[in-house]
Amino acid sequence: MPLVAESRYQPPFYLFNGHLQTIVPSLWRTVPGVAYQRERLELPDGDFLNLDWSRLPAHRPTDRLAIVSHGLEGDASRPYMLGMVRALNRAGFDALAWNYRSCGGEMNRLLRSYHLGDTDDLDLVLRHALATGRYARVFLVGFSAGGNVTLKYLGENAARVPAAVQRAAVFSVPTDLQASSVYISRPQNQVYLRRFLKSLRLKVRAKAELLPNQIDLAGIEDLRDFQEFDSRYTAPMHGFASADAYYQHASSGRYLAGIRVPTLLVNAQNDPFLPASCFPRDAAARSPFVFLETPPEGGHVGFPEGSPDGEYYSERRAVEFLTAEVPA
Repeated sequence: MPLVAESRYQPPFYLFNGHLQTIVPSLWRTVPGVAYQRERLELPDGDFLNLDWSRLPAHRPTDRLAIVSHGLEGDASRPYMLGMVRALNRAGFDALAWNYRSCGGEMNRLLRSYHLGDTDDLDLVLRHALATGRYARVFLVGFSAGGNVTLKYLGENAARVPAAVQRAAVFSVPTDLQASSVYISRPQNQVYLRRFLKSLRLKVRAKAELLPNQIDLAGIEDLRDFQEFDSRYTAPMHGFASADAYYQHASSGRYLAGIRVPTLLVNAQNDPFLPASCFPRDAAARSPFVFLETPPEGGHVGFPEGSPDGEYYSERRAVEFLTAEVPA
């Protein structure tokens, strides 16, 4: 029954609620010491992904790779990604931070972009990394949307997951997308919702310029929440009949029972993005592989600590879990 009984996370005294623990790390954290090498991965369907590698120096070779997946409208340069990559490198991992289609600094080529249930691209990235022949052990790390993709990938078809995948750690995951889409529309969350929708609208407009006459922009500024945006764009652009059909297919909560590698899920109880259904205690209690930790504090993709080495709790906890002989 892998329910982590008590979390050790304690926020700094001056970040005393979930909004501060979410916003301050996102806007003001800086993470020096990460130097990416970018690779363009051409895909079988004619599109591409931008991969950002952070490898250990030649005199410290490793057979361990961590693949890190970012959140909605994020990319490999976000502070939480850089912080995790730096912590993984310090712990002796090579790290691969991949950028979803349209998220790597340039628009992707096809009408489709990315969505929160798209596990095929993660599988392509993983198999590409394994094909280098450098890695015997692979670990998956994901934040928010990337955590959802990671959990779904591990659980929807365990037979597809390469044996090299040893463990995973994910943070701030909306395991119930339909409930989360409603929850983030609450008045106290409008600052987050508006920021996401602004970015998503810009992406759709850029895609419409790239692919004339394939996207209808009429009324795009009138879309006021995720359900409206996903109904209008995300669902039809990715082959779903409706936003509800997309949410049902993509929500990782329905796939947790299928996970067969030790996996840590850390969702803060004061996360402003996550409703009660995103704390899958019953599923974790039934699974010998899903370790659920629900600290009272942490915010969304936050978990700041103010430690001298600059690391956050999510980074220390991920390294601890991924390197433990017996995860807990």
